[in-house]
Amino acid sequence: MTIFLGLGIAGIVLLTLSLIFDGVLEGLFGDVLGGVLDGFFDGLLSLPVIAGFLSMLGFGGAIVLGTTGASTPVAIAAGAGAGLVAAWLTWRLSKALMADQTTPTPRGDDLVGTSGSVVTPIPADGYGEVLLRLAGQTVKFAAKSPVPVERGAEVWVEATLSTTSVTVRPVER
Repeated sequence: MTIFLGLGIAGIVLLTLSLIFDGVLEGLFGDVLGGVLDGFFDGLLSLPVIAGFLSMLGFGGAIVLGTTGASTPVAIAAGAGAGLVAAWLTWRLSKALMADQTTPTPRGDDLVGTSGSVVTPIPADGYGEVLLRLAGQTVKFAAKSPVPVERGAEVWVEATLSTTSVTVRPVER
């Protein structure tokens, strides 16, 4: 029973380490098996899956051995069965979590074509400031325009010059 408990504890330690080093085994075996079984082992050789199998093999075998008085081969078989179920569930859960996609991070190019208002007048040869909406938030940007634009005027963004500045043109109505 000590060996089974040792395997269970080793699985928990491996699971803890997988929080830091996940993807190491996939990276190593991905290069070795890359051409032959490309994509077949996606996630199956990850540290969380191996840790789940090892923990359930150890703890499941210890439970069967300690509660039923069955022989060691029966405990190994029961622990291996529980380990396979745990490994499969871990693999499915990790695939589901990895498939969860979020919306893309807004970028400066997303501003092109949006409208805003001038808060600091824009001279023809310098910079002023405009308020624009980026990802639902009002953000102030430095703005340049080929023509002077007065405070309060509505403008359209033509281009992004940097992460904090844009080129605008007045809206003609």
